[in-house]
Parts: sequence; C-alpha cells; structure tokens
Amino acid sequence: MKVGIIQLEINDDESPKQRLQRVDALLENMKVCDLILLPEIWMTGYFSFDHYVCEAQSIDGEFVTHYSNMAKKLNAYLYAGSFVELKGEEYFNTSVFFDRNGALTGVYRKIHLFRYGSLEGKLLTRGKKTTVVDTEFGKIGLATCYDLRFPELFRKELELGAQIFLITSAWPLSRIDHWKIFNQARALENQCYLISCNCVGTTRKVQLGGHSSIVNPLGIVEKYAQANEDILYFDIDTSKVAQIREEFPQIKHIVPID
Repeated sequence: MKVGIIQLEINDDESPKQRLQRVDALLENMKVCDLILLPEIWMTGYFSFDHYVCEAQSIDGEFVTHYSNMAKKLNAYLYAGSFVELKGEEYFNTSVFFDRNGALTGVYRKIHLFRYGSLEGKLLTRGKKTTVVDTEFGKIGLATCYDLRFPELFRKELELGAQIFLITSAWPLSRIDHWKIFNQARALENQCYLISCNCVGTTRKVQLGGHSSIVNPLGIVEKYAQANEDILYFDIDTSKVAQIREEFPQIKHIVPID
C-alpha cells in the first residue's frame, strides 16, 4: 500500500476557499497513492474557534461531497481529515474516510475533546463511537489528535480488528515530544501500523508541530516529516502486521483486568 501524507501549513492569511484550492492542487499530483491523509479541521483551521459555527457543514454538505468526488477521481482511499460538522443542533469534530469509489465508508466524531488552551470542548459535542473501516488492505481504525493520549480507544479498535491506525491532527509544536511518544506507543502496544498527519505553520499565535509519521507494529518510526509543509510517501507491507503478531504474540496474551 502506497501511502501519501499531506502535512499542510495553516496560517491566518489564507481563506478556507484558498486552502481548499491549494489542497486540491496537491492532491492532483498524488494519483499514484493507495491511501492519502489530510490533517484536522484544516479547511477552517483548528484554532479558529470563532469560525467553527459559521463554517460548519452537514455530513452531506460541500466538504464531504467534494472529497467523495476527489477520492473517486484519484482512485484512492482518502482520509480527508476533519471538519466542523453541524448535526441537528450540535457541532462535532468529524473526520471522514472515503473508498476508491468515493463512498463514505468511515465517519468518526472525535471522542476526546481538547480543553487546555482550547475552546473545542466548549463549542463541540464529543462523539461516542469508535470507527473501524474495512479496506482491501485490512481494517483501519480512525482517531483524531488528542485521542492519542487515551490508549483505551485504540485497544477498542484493536478488538474490532484494526491493523492500521490513522490519525488526523493539529498538534502544537510546544508538545511535540508527547506526540512522538504517543505515535510510537499506540502502534507498539497494539502491534498496528500507525499513520499520522499533522499540521504546520502558525495560526492564532499557536505554532503547529508537524512531524507526521509512519510507525510500524514494532513501534519503530519508518518515516517522518519535520516542522515544515511537506508530502510524505511511503510503501507499507500490511502483511507484516500478522507476521509480527505471530512472532511476538503479545496480542494473544491480553487478559481482562478486574
């Protein structure tokens, strides 16, 4: 599986429409990929809390429709990152996953909302369900940014058959050491590949950390970006998940804890 990660720069001078057009231009050059990732609330900008309500969309709105068509055009699985979703009278941090035909096969509403120097927890409603999607490459679990600090979410996805974790994020540079640890730990403890896509740039006086990564089921970082806008490409052999789990069968040794 050839993976492409768009580590996108977010700044306050660019409008959502301009950013979307720029992302589309980047995607046009990624037709060789089987799976493509984008970061968290990238079109609005995660820290633009004052724009959450006015830029929110429904799950059948323009953002989802547009990237459904893009996935079909690219003939690739697309984890299009997240957007602010309006559902009834509630707002969610919702990430979306499309198959090669543009079908929306995965919807994940962020469960762990960030509150430290963030209005996300005040403005949005938390999701309640884990999301694992079936693909030709195996089962993929979806997660968003702050979720990385909560291992029980990833263990639940493992129980549902996940072999790969995808992380969409807007993680600040000030806590990038934590990001690196969690990327490796969540992969290692579940013997899964973990593929993360973070933002870079400075927005609303917050410097974003980058360091998007591909971590193998042994917890080893296979490839990572720095703190600048970049596109990562990497080939993953998903058969290694079963191989590693058989050679070092820690998953089989999980026992319920009272």
